[in-house]
Amino acid sequence: MSHHDSTLKNPNRRRFLQGTATVAAVGLTSSVFSQSAHADEWEDSWQASHNDRHNKRFWRDVQQQFVLDKRTTYMNVGTTGSMPKHVLKTYNKNNQRIAKDPWDLGGRFGEWPHMTEMINDVAAGFGAEPYELVLSRNTTDGLCTIINGLDWREGDVILTTHHEHIAATSPLHVVKERFGVEVVEVQLPVYTGSEDVTAEDYVAAFRDALNTHSNVRLMVFSHITYKTGTALPAKQLCELAKAYAVPTLVDGAHTVGMMAVDLHDMDCDFFSGSGHKWQCGAGATGILYVRDNATRLAEYWSDRATPLWFINSSLATSADSGTQLPLQYIGNDNYPAKQALVDSCKMWDDIGRKRIENRVLGLKHLCQSRLKAAMPDAYFFSPDKEDLASAITTFNPFGLYDGERLTTFRDRLREEYGYIVRTTDFRLYKEDTENVYALRISTHLFHDEDDVKGLVRAMHALYRQMN
Repeated sequence: MSHHDSTLKNPNRRRFLQGTATVAAVGLTSSVFSQSAHADEWEDSWQASHNDRHNKRFWRDVQQQFVLDKRTTYMNVGTTGSMPKHVLKTYNKNNQRIAKDPWDLGGRFGEWPHMTEMINDVAAGFGAEPYELVLSRNTTDGLCTIINGLDWREGDVILTTHHEHIAATSPLHVVKERFGVEVVEVQLPVYTGSEDVTAEDYVAAFRDALNTHSNVRLMVFSHITYKTGTALPAKQLCELAKAYAVPTLVDGAHTVGMMAVDLHDMDCDFFSGSGHKWQCGAGATGILYVRDNATRLAEYWSDRATPLWFINSSLATSADSGTQLPLQYIGNDNYPAKQALVDSCKMWDDIGRKRIENRVLGLKHLCQSRLKAAMPDAYFFSPDKEDLASAITTFNPFGLYDGERLTTFRDRLREEYGYIVRTTDFRLYKEDTENVYALRISTHLFHDEDDVKGLVRAMHALYRQMN
């Protein structure tokens, strides 16, 4: 990494505390995880009840729990996160234990099917009953399991949006080609920094589509779009779908670990989220939620004897046991990875998921407001209003369609200043043939205000060089 401007190169963002005396001084204890079966893997934890005057120190201590390279500032959590120290330590030990005792797993993960206790530990944190939750392999795994498992027939209609990830568009394309299903893209309103976009605009777009197309059998949409970072009004969209007797499948890849989601309150029928992104679990982990054994699906799809087939299961004929066991059991699984996801979820629950949401949204607001002040002519695509904001900031300081220069900007930002972000591209309107480009910044609980301010200074300096 060159040192074009040493005052901007990765400012000192982590002030590491040394020794147990310091830990004790700020109120960190081991009591939070003392009831966990894995408490022996955790040395320094904390109480989530620090009062407000300790907030800055509290979040500094949270930052200390991660092993991220101090030479860079990693702000691409939307692609993948980083396991906390104690999660990583337990993960490595569990892999060693399985290598030593592969037959009975050393009793480490409970009785067959080995994930019951894990799910019991985390379900409440997502506003779900344990029998409604499956520890999947990732968002794609959950989406494919539901979309390809539904009993499609020619003429069925699926409503989705023009800003979905390939994890959804790929299986939607498969059922379109196999069964003659019509896949209709709803034009999402896209914020571009000036016009006002409201939650009702998104609801109205889906309402118009429901009124226009008959035989709609499923709505598929992202809670938080990975292209712009817009948080769609998921609860209102699910309420709308319910009024039309249409089940909902929500892509929650960027929800889990970022937002304090209550799946019962959202009232979706299916929800698939990532464990390795904002939740900072191991790779190839995720959350799949099936509302109340898919009973509402059976009501809405009463013309199909078996609305949902367990296509991704080693117990595909065991429907009498409900939906969780067949969907959870795929034969041998990566139990250390699933336990790592659960350990990370428990850390989030102890800190407080709403507290984390408030923190990361606050950092996003700081980031976007400072970027707007530094580069007032830039295009912004991530709304910064309460009901549509996420912890993702997307913008382009050069122009809507200038992807080549933006990619150079991204790479130089990493190589010369040590800030790691990514680029995205998308269609403003679904009929467009040319993509708009944006930088995507993810602010998470292991960042602080200095990280954000340093990023903006670096971006502004680099922008002036390249513009």
